[in-house]
Amino acid sequence: MKGEALKGHLDLLLLAALAERPSHGYAVVETLRSRSAGAFDLPEGTLYPALHRLEDSGLVASRWTEEEGRRRRVYHLTVKGRRTLAQRQTEWRAFARAVNGVVEGTA
Repeated sequence: MKGEALKGHLDLLLLAALAERPSHGYAVVETLRSRSAGAFDLPEGTLYPALHRLEDSGLVASRWTEEEGRRRRVYHLTVKGRRTLAQRQTEWRAFARAVNGVVEGTA
């Protein structure tokens, strides 16, 4: 899927990908890829600036861990991030219903 289609939705996708468990960047990419049946395959140049932006806004926090001899930064939702995710999910459902109504001609 083209990057333009993600514009405006990337933060929601990242928050949702981190909702179940803390993850390092590659695991976030894998979650998005698998949940979207391959449609969302983010490059590092898109992922990490977005994660840092979410961290700067207090929605995500991170810590360094060591797994199998490798240092990895693991990201997790903050309380503010969980509240924001719930709000954005509600907004997304309303938006998706409205778009579907127009595109599919249903009310």
